[in-house]
Amino acid sequence: MYAVIELGGKQYKVAQGEELLVDRLDLDEGKSLSLTPLLVGGETTAVTAAELKGARVKAKVEEHLLGDKIRVFKYKPKSGYRRTKGHRSRLSRVTIQTITAAGGKKAEVKPTAKVKPTAKVKPAAKVKPAAKAEAKPTKETKPAKAEKKTEKE
Repeated sequence: MYAVIELGGKQYKVAQGEELLVDRLDLDEGKSLSLTPLLVGGETTAVTAAELKGARVKAKVEEHLLGDKIRVFKYKPKSGYRRTKGHRSRLSRVTIQTITAAGGKKAEVKPTAKVKPTAKVKPAAKVKPAAKAEAKPTKETKPAKAEKKTEKE
């Protein structure tokens, strides 16, 4: 089961147990929050307000952190214009704990089964390139250049 949620003005597709890096939330670390999903999918998909009534996504704020440092350098040649600016985004790491559909049905985490290969595939045999059918053109085989005709009237 998955859900599409809106958090901080952005939409995220989430599943149970996933971690997200979102813009800094005003909650303390370790606090939980309940979100109203925009879409819940799984066996059936719920999109309309009537279908989503009672659907919830429960998440927990794990930690607050800083993003990577980003530098912006502006430069115009021959005019002495140089500007350096930068920033670090304030982020929160959020873990999705549960996704509850409208009927109160919770998402179940199923362990992924390991896929065993059924048959070994042999690599394709190497194909030798065919001999070049056309030889390099010689003077004898080159077509004669068309003579330029000039019309004088």
